[in-house]
Amino acid sequence: MAAVPDLISAPIAATLRPRAHAPDATLEPAWVRILLTAVALGFLTLFLFVPLAAVFAEALKKGWDVYLAAIVEEDALAAVRLTLLTAAIAVPLNLVFGVAAAWTIAKFEFRGKNLLLTLIDLPFSVSPVISGLIYVLLFGAQGWFGPWLREHDIKILFAVPGIVLATMFVTFPFVARELIPLMQSQGSEEEEAALVLGASGWKTFWHVTLPNIKWGLVYGVILCNARAMGEFGAVSVVSGHIRGETNTVPLQVEILYNEYNFTAAFAVASLLALLALATLALKSVIEWRLRDETHDSDRSRQPQ
Repeated sequence: MAAVPDLISAPIAATLRPRAHAPDATLEPAWVRILLTAVALGFLTLFLFVPLAAVFAEALKKGWDVYLAAIVEEDALAAVRLTLLTAAIAVPLNLVFGVAAAWTIAKFEFRGKNLLLTLIDLPFSVSPVISGLIYVLLFGAQGWFGPWLREHDIKILFAVPGIVLATMFVTFPFVARELIPLMQSQGSEEEEAALVLGASGWKTFWHVTLPNIKWGLVYGVILCNARAMGEFGAVSVVSGHIRGETNTVPLQVEILYNEYNFTAAFAVASLLALLALATLALKSVIEWRLRDETHDSDRSRQPQ
């Protein structure tokens, strides 16, 4: 009879017995790690740091006075104002669309869900130049709505509305694509609990959903804003390149460079480089906050 407990306790003892440390699959010789690190740093230096340093070096080549004069030049300031105006219109609209699309996809099951996801990803797979040509086909003088627009004296192409529409098209996936996986991973238990307790849908969104997605939302808005200010292809097709009126900052850089005004071109380009650096810094801060919140959330869910 004593053998029965031994037979029962043997598997348990086997599970409690300390196991030998399994070999680490990522453990590589020191020379391999050094080589990979050197290749990565060399790639970053060659394709990121050197061009970035070259932009500022060329911009400041003739001194601060020339640099500042190129930035405050009338056409450059008009380009900056148009770029900021375009982003100020496109980013909030994409914010609303992104939240609505993410909420719909993450919280509901419906026919056409995969189609909606495909359409959201469409700007990632279509060249920006092609998206600009689509608006020319729709709103150009010989386009589908061109005669009607001309008859009612409504100007879309070669004006601010066309630039905003083209920018919205190439930037609308960013907010939605940041929020969809975040909201799917969080599930809908908290929203359902709030609704059971009597909260309205609007209160549930403001007090439950929004606090849970706030950093992912900010992250998506930052990426959307950076792309909106730096967009070239689609805006180039619909803008008409009217100096002082329909040139954004990237288009202004192209015009100055084509005119061999290299110092002014690099000076204006440095504004976009500074925007990229600020975006990278904000992106790093938000990723750090997201990691901290995810870590704290995982710890709070662990059984005590």
